[in-house]
Amino acid sequence: MASVKERTYIMVKPDGVQRNLVGEIIGRFEKRGFKLTALKLVHASPEHLEKHYADLAGKPFFPGLIKYMASGPVVAMVWEGLDAVKTGRVMLGATNPLQSPVGSIRGDFALAVGRNICHGSDSVENAEKEIKLWFPEGTIQYSLAQESMIYE
Repeated sequence: MASVKERTYIMVKPDGVQRNLVGEIIGRFEKRGFKLTALKLVHASPEHLEKHYADLAGKPFFPGLIKYMASGPVVAMVWEGLDAVKTGRVMLGATNPLQSPVGSIRGDFALAVGRNICHGSDSVENAEKEIKLWFPEGTIQYSLAQESMIYE
């Protein structure tokens, strides 16, 4: 059974920041009923990004990915809620935006795999690793007044 306390890491990539899509993306997660527990604007170092994308280190596109991700600020966020990882991935859409349905973030705003607006955790375990990497200071714990209206 999924937990309403499940957390996911969502990052607006440099193209999303430059295109002023941060508010739109935050709004979509808020409207879905998720709770924001951490948020910051970060200009990540290549070393930090290499840790984040360590699973892709052997891929031919890895150097370009790191260079691109270090080219400007990103918005790092932690969202909490029922099936946050799985639902977050659906909200983002497919990695290739051309395979993303209209209504998803990538389907509505992105055109290229290498500039696909957002990153979202792909598992609960990876979400927790990413949250620790990007928010070593921890996240905020609080209750939303409308939680009883969102969850059964």
